[in-house]
Amino acid sequence: MNLERLALSGCDMREFPIFLVTLHSLEFIDISNNKIKGKVPEWFWNLPRLFRVTFVNNSFTGFEGSAKVLENSSVRILDLAYNHFHGPIPNPPLSINLISVWNNSLTGNIPLSVFNRSSLVVLDLSYNNLTGPIPPCLSNSVTVVNLRKNNLEGSLPDMFYDSAFLRTLDVGYNQLTGKLPRSLLNCSSLRFISLDHNRMKDKFPFWLKALPDLQGLTLRSNKFYGPISPPDQDHLAFPKLRILEISDNNFTGSLPPNYFVKWKASSLQMIEDGRIYMGDYSNAYYLYEDTIDLQYKGLFMEQGKVLTSYATIDFSGNRLEGQIPESIGLLKALIALNLSNNAFTGHIPLSLENVTELESLDLSNNQLSGTIPKGLGSLSFLAYISVAHNQLKGEIPQGTQITGQPKSSFEGNAGLCGLPLQGSCFAPPTQQPQEEDEEEEEQVLNWKAVVIGYGPGLLPKWYVKIVGPDKQKKAVDPVRLFMSMDLRWESFTNKNSVENEM
Repeated sequence: MNLERLALSGCDMREFPIFLVTLHSLEFIDISNNKIKGKVPEWFWNLPRLFRVTFVNNSFTGFEGSAKVLENSSVRILDLAYNHFHGPIPNPPLSINLISVWNNSLTGNIPLSVFNRSSLVVLDLSYNNLTGPIPPCLSNSVTVVNLRKNNLEGSLPDMFYDSAFLRTLDVGYNQLTGKLPRSLLNCSSLRFISLDHNRMKDKFPFWLKALPDLQGLTLRSNKFYGPISPPDQDHLAFPKLRILEISDNNFTGSLPPNYFVKWKASSLQMIEDGRIYMGDYSNAYYLYEDTIDLQYKGLFMEQGKVLTSYATIDFSGNRLEGQIPESIGLLKALIALNLSNNAFTGHIPLSLENVTELESLDLSNNQLSGTIPKGLGSLSFLAYISVAHNQLKGEIPQGTQITGQPKSSFEGNAGLCGLPLQGSCFAPPTQQPQEEDEEEEEQVLNWKAVVIGYGPGLLPKWYVKIVGPDKQKKAVDPVRLFMSMDLRWESFTNKNSVENEM
């Protein structure tokens, strides 16, 4: 039989289809979303023309044969995600382009052969139980390395000397220690770095600003320390950074007034090549999109694709102090801002009323004083706000978005009154000290000076998807789509045209 393409997804199959042994022309096989148990038979990998194999969302537990059973297979695209594979990772096919085995129960060390396949483009071993160190070499063809949520130990190898194509590096939720390797500067295409929930100890990596396309940097829950203000200038100058998540570390110091001035049009505009989500690296064979954990609207939550602009800053859980820079108001496309659990003082910046896309604002557990700017009540998309446990006073601004907040968002401020709190704001008016009036006027003037110095042209939109920290993910995950081949396959008329695209 000359059948080349076979799609049996969602057919309630419970056993491996034995008839495949006769399909010597088979190139594409999709038996995802079934109930097949047991091991993949050894003979399957001997089919001479296999190109893409999709076994997603079954109950496979392993492979018949030795650890080298896959080595001589012709498979280029291997997607085994969301099964019950356990034991060590077998050596991959020699010509493999994509390996996806996320959300299984694989154990043991990562074989060196997995990292150094010369044609490897995407490697996703996330959500397993892999242990040991990360192999100290990496093929220069690799675009994506995702080792998230394993039990890997040791330091991140200084192995990125010939990694010009690397765009995504995600090693979050492991037990990595040491410093961030400086060889990452050789990854000129790098867009996304996730190191969250490890035990890495280093200073803030200002040197990463040399990466021209870096869009997302997450360092949450490590042991990073020291100031986050560059010692030689008063602003943070990452050309295209859209997400900076550095919460729950040991960062200290204050932020100068112009700290956010360089986060202008080039860092918040829509990606010019038309990509909808950060990290949607695709060709005719696969689609990969980055995942990122964010505390959003007061919760760690799992979200699918976010069809709005998305830029976020999370500095929470550090020891930052001083005033919140007025230049924060320049980030008109900012969706989420979390500065909670620090030691910020002074007033809430009046310029926040210019951040018209803001949906989530958390300034709780600081030492902020003065009143809540009335302009926050006019932010149409502000779905979550918390200023709890500060030293704020006066009337809570009234507006649809603010009056709908719970009392807990404003508690711990003895001087606050008005809805949703119980305190009345109708006491006889008292004369405010002249010093406070002058301070607020100076705040407005400083903000205007920043705007004039910055100039016009702040921009709109970009897109990102978010995934929460839970290990279990849905079988058909819109965020991590490796099964998007069906519609694309029809555009290829023969195998030669497919190979030319590689």
